[in-house]
Amino acid sequence: MTTSQTNEQPEFSFRRLYPLIFVIIFLLHAPLLRLPFFWDEAGFYVPAAYDLAHSHTLIAKTTLDTGHPPLSAAYLALWFTLSGWKPAVARVAMLLLAAFALTNVFMLARKLAGTGVAVATTIATSVYPIFFVQSSLTHADLMAAAFTLWGIRLYIEDRVWPAQLAFCLAVLSKETAVITPLAFALWGILPHRDDTGQNRFRRAAIALIPVLPLLAWLLYHHYATGRFFGNADFYQYNVTQALNPLRFVLALVQRIWHLFGTMNMLALTAATAVAMFFSPVIDSTGDSTGERPRIAIPVQLQFGLIMLAHLLAFSLLGGALLTRYLLPVYPLVIMIGMSTLHRRIGRWEWPAALMVIVFVLALFFDPPYRFAPEDNLTYKDFVDLHFKAAKFLEQHEQNATILTAWPATDELTRPYLGYVKQSFSFVQVQDFTVEEMIKARQMRSQYQVAYLFSTKVDVSPLIHSERWEKLNRRFFGSHVDVPPEFAEEFLHGRIKFFASSKTEWVAILEMDQPSSVASSIGQNPLSIQTEGR
Repeated sequence: MTTSQTNEQPEFSFRRLYPLIFVIIFLLHAPLLRLPFFWDEAGFYVPAAYDLAHSHTLIAKTTLDTGHPPLSAAYLALWFTLSGWKPAVARVAMLLLAAFALTNVFMLARKLAGTGVAVATTIATSVYPIFFVQSSLTHADLMAAAFTLWGIRLYIEDRVWPAQLAFCLAVLSKETAVITPLAFALWGILPHRDDTGQNRFRRAAIALIPVLPLLAWLLYHHYATGRFFGNADFYQYNVTQALNPLRFVLALVQRIWHLFGTMNMLALTAATAVAMFFSPVIDSTGDSTGERPRIAIPVQLQFGLIMLAHLLAFSLLGGALLTRYLLPVYPLVIMIGMSTLHRRIGRWEWPAALMVIVFVLALFFDPPYRFAPEDNLTYKDFVDLHFKAAKFLEQHEQNATILTAWPATDELTRPYLGYVKQSFSFVQVQDFTVEEMIKARQMRSQYQVAYLFSTKVDVSPLIHSERWEKLNRRFFGSHVDVPPEFAEEFLHGRIKFFASSKTEWVAILEMDQPSSVASSIGQNPLSIQTEGR
């Protein structure tokens, strides 16, 4: 070992780098650590951990059985049991996983493209809105991504057997993590230089090892429930309903946008494409030809195969087109982009810094197209507003039955989620569309208070297409919530509390006697949707 290697290795060893990255992202996330649980956190992941901790069951009992493997729930249950059922406990636990993922990103990028690219890739990944937000949320996707990135690093380092352990842990965190091992199996079976068919079969067989723990979990789930997958509603929404050729094409288009365009990723994609028109920079850091090094073409092809596998899989399966499903591949896109800038732009640090800046801006400023609240800090607005609404209900409507929709139904009935101290009784609707408001009006005798909120981010697209809107409603659950002012009239209530922040809002209505306006709206409820746009 040379002197330079001896001096450099300890500086960037995993043991030294991991705590540094954790401290940095902990400080960046400090204002978010005490936020109550959000959306799917409240609806499944935290209740699943609660069931495991209190009922010692790997299959969720008090919430929807999604069929997800239990490692993520077990991880959260352990932390909650040791430190208490507080949101901050879970958030710190998830940041530990995020730091683990980012450390593996750094180590991988450093091996493939050098220290400069590794630093730029790690910083850009950490502040990219989708990765940043997921870093402190309790979704299983982060744990699966952390172990997947670890496995990718080990596999590229030719540490094949340890990589299989990492991938097995990823699969036990969330079943969709099997996509990356399958991509590596496909890569392994492809012909390589000076290779034999026997070697290809062996490589593919080793890469398929993580399928075994997934099969074991599915068999156990079937033994415990009589089903291999989640309950009927979950399976229909995520699998059966998704198996439509037109939906697949539409989903694939949106998935490509999610990977290469959304939340200002388009800036890096465009910068990478433009940089390809420049010749490689020749300087003292170059290889034998004097050119700055690049990520080896076979490695780039493997990254491309992993990306393609994720795009196809999550276009074919999964009801909601959530960007967090692509969490393991965002660092790969960023790594290739930063490496290309380094190789082909002389003062590449400037465009790299600009990419970091535009990612940070996307955290705070909403884009001019539809997105999920969890794609940037809009989720914080959602949680803050729901917390205020819950406190209002506790102070003024303690004994009332509440009409509302999920996830507020969980927020009001599970005190450990951080919203209320005592549970409320409720009547549930699917959302706050016209159709659901008609149902709510028919059930009016069953509740005294209506708790309404924005269930979709309502952003007017730059280009409006009625046909596109119909397809989104048909395949992806797009809908328009009734404005609280119209709900007030239609349900014969009075708005007692209203709060909003950018695109998010909450409203609490106390039921009252019907008015003449409400009667006229009741005769033509579709007018609500027209006027509300």
